[in-house]
Amino acid sequence: MPQTATAAATTTMTVRLSSPLSEFVAVNVGEHGVYESVSEYLRDLIRRDKARREQEDFERLKAELALAFAAPESSCQPPT
Repeated sequence: MPQTATAAATTTMTVRLSSPLSEFVAVNVGEHGVYESVSEYLRDLIRRDKARREQEDFERLKAELALAFAAPESSCQPPT
């Protein structure tokens, strides 16, 4: 019987961390940390970084549009 839902593809990655970074991760994972696993912690960091970059891109686009709309109409040229 075929499955109707498909699972998202995953990739396994190996990451090397210096002792200070490894210790920092260890503090944030496990019984006393916010995250249950290192993988969960890294996925959250990556998602946050992705969202931050998308927000930066959006803000840059908004600034470009604000400049374009603020330009005098005489400086506008019709598309060729």
